[in-house]
Amino acid sequence: MILGVLALPHAISVAQGLPRSNAVTPDYRLHCIRHLFAHSPLRSAAADLLTAADQNSLDWRLLPSIAIVESGGGKVCRNHNAFGWYSGKKSFPSAHAAIQFVASRLANSYRYRGKDLSGKLAAYNPVPGYEQRVIAVMESLNLPLIDRVSSPMVW
Repeated sequence: MILGVLALPHAISVAQGLPRSNAVTPDYRLHCIRHLFAHSPLRSAAADLLTAADQNSLDWRLLPSIAIVESGGGKVCRNHNAFGWYSGKKSFPSAHAAIQFVASRLANSYRYRGKDLSGKLAAYNPVPGYEQRVIAVMESLNLPLIDRVSSPMVW
């Protein structure tokens, strides 16, 4: 009887198809980024964006949001510089290299290290309104995917 009661939660989760504690579940953040870049060249780099953010202790929404504001997610950029780094003049051998470079600089460079989001964005691009545009994209990534279909976004 006791063994049956202890096994019940496992049996229910298997029967209902629910993930068990050791099951790998998809990262919701990845789905959000892929949705954001649905028609953009950076869609295939969504996992790289998450990995770079996690490795550098950055908000997972920051890199994708900068890429959207700077280049439409890589639609309008040269030399894989979707982030507009160095006023778009910096060349990268690949999108992966650009992601790693920008994430590392935002986390470790003297210009950005120790600053909050507002401070990082002000140092990244001091143009009035830039911070608000990036933050608006970041906030849109907090919406459930279903809400984004009907929510107009202005970047």
